[in-house]
Amino acid sequence: MNVELREVHDSDLPVFFRQMNDPEALHMAAFVPEDPADRDAFDAHWARIRSSADVVRTVLADGDVVGSAAVYGVPGEREVTYWVDRAYWGKGIATAALRALLAEVPERPLYARAAADNAGSLRVLEKCGFRAVATVSGYASARGAEIEETVLILEG
Repeated sequence: MNVELREVHDSDLPVFFRQMNDPEALHMAAFVPEDPADRDAFDAHWARIRSSADVVRTVLADGDVVGSAAVYGVPGEREVTYWVDRAYWGKGIATAALRALLAEVPERPLYARAAADNAGSLRVLEKCGFRAVATVSGYASARGAEIEETVLILEG
C-alpha cells in the first residue's frame, strides 16, 4: 500500500469527522473532544489548526483519505498526533504516515502521548524511534474516567 501525506483539503474534513465518530476508535484513542459529534466544534478546531503554524497533513493510502497526522505546539514541547480510519488499522499505514511526517519535520525533541493500553499506537511510536519516558494520569473523555497515559519522546 502506498502511503503519502499532503496538505489538508476542505473535502477531507467530512471524512475526518466520520472517522472521529467511530465508537471503537474513540475508545482506543481515549483523549478526544468532549463531544466528538459536535460538528461546529469540529469545524472550529480544524479552522484553527489549519490557520496555525502547526504542520497538519492528510494521510492517503493508495490515493484514499484514511486519516490525518500533525505536529503541534510550542518549540521544545511540540507533539505528534495521528488518526487512521479503523478499517485501515494493522496495515502499517500509521507507521508509514508518522515516518513521513517525521521526515518533513526535522526538529527534535518531539513528544507523543497515548493511552497506556493502546498497544497499537504505542507500537507505531516505538517503531518510529519514540521511547516512553513517563506515565501520567489524565481524564479520558471517551472513557469517562481517569486513565494512565504514556508520554514518549523522540530525540536527536
